[in-house]
Amino acid sequence: MADTATPNVIRRADYAPPAFLIDTVALEFDLVPERTVVRNTMRVRRNPDASRTSNLELMGEQLEFVSAAIDGAAFASAHAHEHGLTLKNVPDDFELTLTSICNPAENTTLSGLYVSGGNFFTQCEAEGFRRITYFLDRPDVMATFTVTLRASKADYPVLLSNGNLLAEGDLPDGRHFARWEDPFRKPSYLFALVAGKLVALEERVTSGSGKEKLLQVWVEPHDLDKTRHAMDSLINSMRWDEQRFGLELDLDRFMIVAVSDFNMGAMENKGLNIFNTKYVLANPETATDTDFANIEAVVGHEYFHNWTGNRVTCRDWFQLSLKEGLTVFRDQEFSADMAGGAADEAARATKRIEDVRVLRQMQFAEDAGPMAHPVRPESYVEINNFYTMTVYEKGSEVVRMYQTLFGRDGFRKGMDLYFKRHDGQAVTCDDFRHALADANGRDLAQFERWYSQAGTPRVSVRTRYDAAQQRYSVTLTQAYGDAAPSARETQKGPLLIPFAIGLIGNDGHDLPLQLEGESKASDVTTRVLEFTQTEQTFTFVNVAQEPLPSLLRNFSAPVIVEYDYSADQLAFLLAHDSDPFNRWEAGQRLATRELLTLAGRAATGVPLQLDDSVVDAFARVLTDETLSPAFRELALMLPSEAYLAEQMAESNPAAVHAARQFVRKRLANALRKDWLAVYEKHRTPGAYEATPEASGHRALKNLALSYLAELDDPAEAVRLASAQYDTANNMTDRSAALSTLLNASAANGGSVEAQEALDDFYRRFEKEPLVIDKWFALQATQRGSAQRPVIETVRKLMAHPAFNLKNPNRARSLIFSFCAANPAQFHAEDGSGYAFWADQVIALDAINPQVAARLARSLELWRRFTPALRDGMRAALEKVASQAKSRDVREIVEKALA
Repeated sequence: MADTATPNVIRRADYAPPAFLIDTVALEFDLVPERTVVRNTMRVRRNPDASRTSNLELMGEQLEFVSAAIDGAAFASAHAHEHGLTLKNVPDDFELTLTSICNPAENTTLSGLYVSGGNFFTQCEAEGFRRITYFLDRPDVMATFTVTLRASKADYPVLLSNGNLLAEGDLPDGRHFARWEDPFRKPSYLFALVAGKLVALEERVTSGSGKEKLLQVWVEPHDLDKTRHAMDSLINSMRWDEQRFGLELDLDRFMIVAVSDFNMGAMENKGLNIFNTKYVLANPETATDTDFANIEAVVGHEYFHNWTGNRVTCRDWFQLSLKEGLTVFRDQEFSADMAGGAADEAARATKRIEDVRVLRQMQFAEDAGPMAHPVRPESYVEINNFYTMTVYEKGSEVVRMYQTLFGRDGFRKGMDLYFKRHDGQAVTCDDFRHALADANGRDLAQFERWYSQAGTPRVSVRTRYDAAQQRYSVTLTQAYGDAAPSARETQKGPLLIPFAIGLIGNDGHDLPLQLEGESKASDVTTRVLEFTQTEQTFTFVNVAQEPLPSLLRNFSAPVIVEYDYSADQLAFLLAHDSDPFNRWEAGQRLATRELLTLAGRAATGVPLQLDDSVVDAFARVLTDETLSPAFRELALMLPSEAYLAEQMAESNPAAVHAARQFVRKRLANALRKDWLAVYEKHRTPGAYEATPEASGHRALKNLALSYLAELDDPAEAVRLASAQYDTANNMTDRSAALSTLLNASAANGGSVEAQEALDDFYRRFEKEPLVIDKWFALQATQRGSAQRPVIETVRKLMAHPAFNLKNPNRARSLIFSFCAANPAQFHAEDGSGYAFWADQVIALDAINPQVAARLARSLELWRRFTPALRDGMRAALEKVASQAKSRDVREIVEKALA
């Protein structure tokens, strides 16, 4: 696992096709936890499109080599080494049989074949298959797989692998076998096996073409009652992909398996998707509305990968966004359609707002830091570090821009051509772009820059109204501002930016849009301007009054818009904009501007004051019953402390926290009666329903409760929260009540109610690991105070019997929650948070480098903080750099320090 040697940098420009190809693979596993024997028989041939070489070089890690044979005869010229197996002077076309041994029981990296809870699981993306057997472990080597599993029947009654089940039966020594075949060529990263004591919820459904399909959700027996929502999500995903893209399930069955020890959210292995339990298990008592929504999205995401990732895969790992960005876009569209269909603009906008909030808070920060990279990176040291927000979320925005440019029908035409051209192939982002361009008769050469340029573009807007001529000119200028050095190096020229715009009249209604040169006004009130130059002016004619521009409607491109709206104009947009996204955006701009001003004052000790106009703007949204509860909850939620700190010239988490808490307290006290009224009005009595409508009511109600906890006298909030906790029939309300009690307690030096609720929560759910994750996370993210710093609570919880550093979910629930989601406490001036972070990164690096590397990224923007904080962060980074041994962590901290 340790790799202290200086790692080689892998560059996209150095790509070369593999010297050999593998057409078929027959794997045989004799599954024993400490000593699993793997027999691998492959049909190998030289690649006619590659340079000729006499040796076959196979990748392999942590394997014990046993034997090699070519065409049935022992092959002596095989040399095993630390990074794989070299076979010298091999023929042009041959059958290769390799036998090796691995130790799943000791595999704490959770990459390759490993044991969790007494069961066998695999995780092969990106480069885990080489921990199972020697192979050409790269995505452009695609083969058909037949897999035979043998194991103790008593210990491992269920034996699963990719594809369709060919045969199963008993063996004479108390063992049994199962043989699986995947008829579709796939790269090794999509291989999977599962063996253990599991049970399944099953459904048989008929596909659009009339074929019966078996769907299974496999879990440990005690979790079977939490699988219905995952199954429903899977069925909905199948139906949606058939209807929206004409894509049908191509196997006889589709299986989901849940495991609690998993580095990622889930994995799209062909026909056998392995999931983190977090994204499978749900019932009202144990899962929140957010959990239900996330399960639907992740089940959809992995199912959609069957075509966008499996049937058409990426040629090399630089093309990762080819599958991930595209599939995130697909799952976002799926979730939006599940919430409101294609016609419910407000419901779709709520989903859009949620997605953009994540993008701006996390991906924009990534673009500004040392790990900034294009959607299609040019180089990497450790590929696991490039499963990033840029590849996924920004990649999704790039795909969305195709749909914005061509419309739904044009995008579907491009997708159809993409599959027609490339089904069964390993291809590139350029191949996808060419398919979209050719299907729509467009030249998208300039659009390639979205894949090759890093950083977040900034679009500054200037407007001019000529009343005499009734002309309104909008001048757009694109640049990258203060992009990170690594981002500046990639910039080659202006981007093609689809910039959606509307014009709003004095009465709050949209104006008709007619661009100069057009014979008449358009029927639509939102136009997508194709902004292709460094500076470009668009002129609207027959504009009878000076309008207010509504810019970048529905967030039509992943850019930062710079336009000097006044506070009154933002309040007007918040009240009237017909574009729901921009209505929300206006409120966020208004709040961000005020909060940053207050943070600046807090940093210098100046007394804080909040203008009444801000309170009035929030009051209008809070009391506007024409808006959906889900939208109001999002509009009334202040920008996060992390996002606000990133907007400062010098990040000051303590000042941001003081400013944000001041505004929350001011809004709580000024609108107390309205918050109470909203709390009462949006209760959801009766049986729990995981519908978007019911979830919206709960979200708004619980936001109101959280504001009430900020009152000068929070006794009423404590009473309401205690009652809600005691009577809740769902985890959404119970956990929201507990969070409110914890934060009210922090503001008042502790409370009996909060501690009693915490203790009760643990007693109720101590046998539910995912709920105990919430218990840890709620304590790690609570407010804390100078007298009761949260880090002391976190350190105590590290010693709790329920805490296990080896379990990624548990590590994330406590350590990651504190370091990434509690900035005011993590960035304590005494540096205690940074010292804690360093210790945990080093400890995790010895167990699971992938998880350690994710935690290591918490300090990558250290140079943007105040000098006192920078010194502490630098010391912590240097400590990790001196002790970390994995390539995963070293790449992160060395880039941060460079």
